[in-house]
Amino acid sequence: MPQDDDLRPETVALDALIKATVQRVKDQPDAASPDAMLFVGNWHQAIPALVIQDPVLEPVDKLVWMVIMVHARETGGRTAFPSYETIACKSNVSSTSTISRAIAILRLTRWLTLCAKVRQKSGRFTGNVYVLHDEPLPLVDALYLDQSYMTYVQQSQEHHHARVRRIAQAVVDTLDQDVQQGKDLSNSGTAIERRLQAANVLGSVSKNRDKDGRYFTFNASVIRGLKNAPETRGEDKIGQYQKSKTEEKEHYSSGCSSHYKKTTTTTTTQNTNTDKKELSESDKSSKLPSDQTLIYPPRLSDNQQILADRYLALVAPEDRQLLLDELQGRLESEQKGMKPVYDELRFLHSLCKAAQQGEFVPNLGIKVVEARQSRRQVAEPVEDDAQKAKSAEEQERSKAYGLEQLAKLRASLDLEDKSQTD
Repeated sequence: MPQDDDLRPETVALDALIKATVQRVKDQPDAASPDAMLFVGNWHQAIPALVIQDPVLEPVDKLVWMVIMVHARETGGRTAFPSYETIACKSNVSSTSTISRAIAILRLTRWLTLCAKVRQKSGRFTGNVYVLHDEPLPLVDALYLDQSYMTYVQQSQEHHHARVRRIAQAVVDTLDQDVQQGKDLSNSGTAIERRLQAANVLGSVSKNRDKDGRYFTFNASVIRGLKNAPETRGEDKIGQYQKSKTEEKEHYSSGCSSHYKKTTTTTTTQNTNTDKKELSESDKSSKLPSDQTLIYPPRLSDNQQILADRYLALVAPEDRQLLLDELQGRLESEQKGMKPVYDELRFLHSLCKAAQQGEFVPNLGIKVVEARQSRRQVAEPVEDDAQKAKSAEEQERSKAYGLEQLAKLRASLDLEDKSQTD
């Protein structure tokens, strides 16, 4: 046995630490205590525990998140988004379709946000701007940063991969539960509240307890449904190879390749410097499940329209347009000095609650209805005048054609008379 003088000081210190640990375990009164463990290496890059413990993400999803994080840290948080080949190489995952699926799930669960699509002055697509988060982003922040998030969730419900479809459906189910319970989708609570709720859900999941709660994007009951969902791997294998190649081409054509300039950063705060997009159309319409065509305020984004449908679905069909008109009237009143509406969805939510309780009385929306009817009345005479002008023109043409034919007939009759005389 070598002497202490022949060993490295680190080994001697480790031996002393092991002996102290053994003594500490012996002194514990609980004989069924777990095994002890020591870590004696160098502490390296930190990975958020929430990523590792996430009850929705699968190991490959977590690994892809970690690879993107490592890639971002190499250049201080601002770098080109890694290509599928780069992620596959660093994560030792051979299938690019698996990488594509993981990125789709990270976006659905709001660990990753697609914030912008960059185009040159000529209009040519250059690339995307992604943001990587150290915890799932609250819905209100995701809607602000990603203008097409809800559209992406809807499209993902038709994804060719069953697990992506289940995750997208779980996002929708959580939103529906929140709306049915009367919760305000714009109220995400504080960061501490969200983390405490997540810790409670993780504790209940690990102990197999039926407990209500929320893990960021998902309610606990929805998470249980995901865990109990049957596997459909056989279905996913159908056409997977062809779809993998198609996805790969779409991925690079959409600017996700590392050949393009993109930004990947890590953040836990909301970007308040991004200008909120407003739409310029005067009358945007959409359809509820009942096929009722509604006219939305032009200030509502696509994200807000989709969520507004979930609020409006809980009120009577005859009240839905009235509520939207009331919202539009309130927004127009800002130009007359009223306090600005900073959260359109929250205001609509309050209107829907009043309608459910039978307390809604149209007020500011009356002028919106009258203005819409006036526009229609002005448009109708224009159409009538145009129709009249068209009819008069056709009558003139018919008259000219008739006169022309009559002249030809008279000319022929004159010729016949002359021939008979001769």
